[in-house]
Amino acid sequence: MALAAVIWVLTIAICYVFFGHYWWFPPPISQHGQDYDAQFNATLWVTGIIFFLAQFALGWVIFTYRDRGRPARYTHGNNMLEALWTTATALLFIGLMLTGSRIWAAVHFDGPPPDSMRIEVLSKQFAWSFRYAGPDGKFGRTDIKLINDQGGNPFGIDDKDPAGKDDITSASIKVPAGKPILLILKSRDVIHNFFVRELRLKQDLVPGMEIPFPFTADQTGTYEVACSELCGLGHHQMRTTLEVMTEADFNKWKLEQAAQK
Repeated sequence: MALAAVIWVLTIAICYVFFGHYWWFPPPISQHGQDYDAQFNATLWVTGIIFFLAQFALGWVIFTYRDRGRPARYTHGNNMLEALWTTATALLFIGLMLTGSRIWAAVHFDGPPPDSMRIEVLSKQFAWSFRYAGPDGKFGRTDIKLINDQGGNPFGIDDKDPAGKDDITSASIKVPAGKPILLILKSRDVIHNFFVRELRLKQDLVPGMEIPFPFTADQTGTYEVACSELCGLGHHQMRTTLEVMTEADFNKWKLEQAAQK
């Protein structure tokens, strides 16, 4: 009896914590984040109800069929019930998978809007670098031989290329609110991962690959960008910030950066 009571109490406590959202994600800052949370909550409700019923049924079985000093009885099961709950489980699993896949596919399969702002992202042990095109809208030519972290040229921009003279590099990423962004993710050494909790997005950066990664942030503020792939001894230090600004503030920042070149 005591074991059944413990199971019921723990079940109620766990459901209370999760469904009450007392320990939860930070608020989303994009439409994708809202869709992600809605799908997560739907999945949590479905699995939570099943968890609640299963644990209470377990407690009931323990309480009802506890040892009372009588001979044990055996059952060979019920094929119809087994087929029923197996089919129901499969339908629930496939249904949740299909609805969740739409959200994932919208990020990875739908092409970015034509007016998306392109930002190059370079990861290396253990820092981030970001590159913006200047007023001409073109990125300058790069050369691996010209890479100089100490000299402020982590991308290896060729200063002999006119298109690269107005390129802007930054150690943090700044974007205008409501503007579609297309990141071009690159890694110089090992696999890293670009992760922003509030966007509900994360993507590996693989050496030798240029990976497109679109998003749109709608709420202004400053948010942490963390590398969420173990990349070496300094992995814990590999973090920067995403600053979502008003369009006016973003344009002002770009002008200030251009004036310093």
